[in-house]
Amino acid sequence: MTDTNAIMQLFERTGAYLRGHFRLTSGMHSPEYLQCAKVLAYPKYAEELGSGLAEAIRPLCGGRVPKLVVSPALGGVIIGHEVARALGARFLFTEREAGGQMTLRRGFAIEPGETAVMIEDVVTTGGSSMEVIRILRESGAEVLAAGSIIDRSGGAVDLSVPRAALAVLKVVAYQPDQCPLCQQGIPVVKPGSRPAAG
Repeated sequence: MTDTNAIMQLFERTGAYLRGHFRLTSGMHSPEYLQCAKVLAYPKYAEELGSGLAEAIRPLCGGRVPKLVVSPALGGVIIGHEVARALGARFLFTEREAGGQMTLRRGFAIEPGETAVMIEDVVTTGGSSMEVIRILRESGAEVLAAGSIIDRSGGAVDLSVPRAALAVLKVVAYQPDQCPLCQQGIPVVKPGSRPAAG
């Protein structure tokens, strides 16, 4: 499943495409929110999306075989696991410590020289994705590529590695002090998996 229209129909069908006034993980505000967890709640869809993303990632790896997939918790865990299954790779995830620092926990370890890809559910600013890529590189892994179900940036985010998305969208987002929805007095909702910045 790699057709943007088919992906968006799936999000609509599962109630994962939300409209309103949302505070994104980045702290930005938007009238649209893509709640991947609602789609990934269906194992059949999770498997299809993971397989499609694995197929989109393979050509970006320069003929190399990824041995490891790493995703940020919580949003990237299910899709990362499904991509790892499709690639025949090992899967790990990073977590935020109390101070907000992204780290590997649970005894997870990355082997120096291990070929890896970073998988996320949604990329907006690329902040969490870059944190995972930094951890991989600091651990001595070779990061071949990155991927996500949705790219909200319209392809603008640079993760310093080749990347793929099943759907590339240009979804409007506002700084909170410039948000017309705030100016209209519409209450803001934070539907994501971790507290928003700011």
